[in-house]
Amino acid sequence: MANRKSVLITGASGDIGQSLCQGFKELDWKVIATDREQIQSIGADHFIEMDLDLICNNDHYFIDKIKSIKNLISGELTTLVNNAALQIVKPAKEITLQDWQKSLNINLTAPFILSIKLLDELQAAQGSIINISSIHAKLTKPNFLAYSVSKAGLLGLTRSLAVEIGDRVRVNSISPAAINTQMLKKGFIDSLSGLNKLEDYHPSKIIGTTTDVLDAALYLANGDKFVNGMEIKLDGGISSRLHDPN
Repeated sequence: MANRKSVLITGASGDIGQSLCQGFKELDWKVIATDREQIQSIGADHFIEMDLDLICNNDHYFIDKIKSIKNLISGELTTLVNNAALQIVKPAKEITLQDWQKSLNINLTAPFILSIKLLDELQAAQGSIINISSIHAKLTKPNFLAYSVSKAGLLGLTRSLAVEIGDRVRVNSISPAAINTQMLKKGFIDSLSGLNKLEDYHPSKIIGTTTDVLDAALYLANGDKFVNGMEIKLDGGISSRLHDPN
């Protein structure tokens, strides 16, 4: 029997992470999930409690977690999905150095570290890396400085790795706009009309779902070798729309 395809998914406890875990699992992939804490509904084969900020700051912690991952994947990893993210919403003048560094660590540095440290295992499976970026990588708004910069860096990492290691491991990205998650709804908890207005503003007249992100990830995970260095703009057409002033 051929070995099952395997996927490592960071940020597995969030709505998008759970959808990714469950979707890959339903297709009989071996799913290894990571996050700072485990929740019951993830549905992964294995869970590793892992703080990506600590991965970047503590050598002993880093070595221990990489060892745990490698023990589970048995020499091959089909897909790495760098999904975990930290979104700090503050005016630029209120962002602390700790805010800035933690955003970069979780959203950019940790994906780089995992990609490089698991490169041999990904290459052995002729696998791929999928980075979950954001529309904020290219189009942003006030108070999203640290998040926007880190996600722009993640797109740069995707392109650079695709150029440098693309003959061994494919590297692609997904840039979602508004996705129907608890995090999005929390931002509109006092303004349901604002959420409806956001939905209507998208040319598609809908916002995205976690299933949309899953479908894009499955396409990239199962793509051929020529699907490399790609950014899927999962945004309902909003990145093509100009906004006229009132």
